Amino acid sequence: MRIHFTAEDLARTQVADGADPLWETVLSLHSLQERRPDPVLAGRRPASLARPLSMLLPLVPPRGYFPDFLTPGAGSAGLDAGLDAVLSTPRTRLRSELTTLTGRDSPVPWTRSLADGGAPALRRLTGSLREYHDAALGPHWTRIVRRTAADRALRLHALWQGGSEAMLRTYGPSMRWRPPVLEVDYPVDRDLHLDGRGLLLVPSYFCRGPVALANPELPPVLVYPASTDGQVTDSDLRLPLTPCLARLIGHTRAAVLESLSSDCTTTELAQRAGVALSTASEHAAVLRSAGLVSSVRERNVVRHTLTPLGSALLRSN
Repeated sequence: MRIHFTAEDLARTQVADGADPLWETVLSLHSLQERRPDPVLAGRRPASLARPLSMLLPLVPPRGYFPDFLTPGAGSAGLDAGLDAVLSTPRTRLRSELTTLTGRDSPVPWTRSLADGGAPALRRLTGSLREYHDAALGPHWTRIVRRTAADRALRLHALWQGGSEAMLRTYGPSMRWRPPVLEVDYPVDRDLHLDGRGLLLVPSYFCRGPVALANPELPPVLVYPASTDGQVTDSDLRLPLTPCLARLIGHTRAAVLESLSSDCTTTELAQRAGVALSTASEHAAVLRSAGLVSSVRERNVVRHTLTPLGSALLRSN
C-alpha cells in the first residue's frame, strides 16, 4: 500500500493517545483464531465467552476484510464512546460493509439481521463487543496500555526531535518512508491519497501487520504493531545531539534525560545511561521534581517517561 502525503498531510499527521479499545478487540479476535494466539489470549475461550464469540467471529474472519464500522474513530476516546458510535452506524453502511464481508447471501442469520440495521441487533453487537473486551482483554489492559504508551513515547520523541518525516523513518521495515510516500507491507495493492486530511497512526498490542480502513473516504487511520523494544537510534532521528544541555544541567543528568527515548524502569534507565542504579534513581527524582519526567509505580518497579516539557527541552537541544 502506498500512502501519499502532501506538506499539509505531514503537518496534520499524529500518533494516537494510546491503545484503542475497539481496534484491540477486533485485532485480538484475529489473534484468537491463530494456531498460536498471543499469550494474553491463552485459554480465552471459556464457556462464558461462547455467546459473544458466536456473534463476533463471523464478523472478523482470521484473515482479510472486516467491516470498518467495528472500529470507529470515536473509539480513541474510550470503549463507551466507541460502542456508542457502533450503535449509531447508519443502516446503509451496515448493509454495504456486511455485503462486502459475506456476499449478497449471508450464511449466518445473525449477520443478515445486523445488516437490516435494527436496534436490537446493534445492541446485541455492542453488548458482545463489551462482554468480550471486558473478559478477554480487561485483565491484561494495563499490559496492553503500557506497550502502546511506550511506542507512542518513542514516536513522539522522534516527532519532537525532527518533525513528521523523522518520525515516519522510525517505522521500518514494514513501513518505509520514501518522500512523499509511505510504503506499507499490505495484503492487497492499493494507493491511499490523504488529500490534506493527515494520518492518524495507532500503535496496537495485537496488530501483526499494518492495517488501514478499507473505505478511503473515512478519516485516514493506520494501525501498526507497537514496538516491543522501544529503541530508536540517533541515525533514525537524523539529528545529532549537541553538548548544550549537558552544560546546562550536567553531563550525567543530561545522559539520564536523553536515555528516556521510551518509558523504562529505573534499572533500565541506569543501564541506558551507564550509571549506577542509585545515581539513576537520584537524577530521575530531580528531573521529576522539575516537571521533565513522570514516574509511575507498577507493583515492585517504577517506570519513568518524558513529559512534554522534557521532550521539548530535548528537541530544543
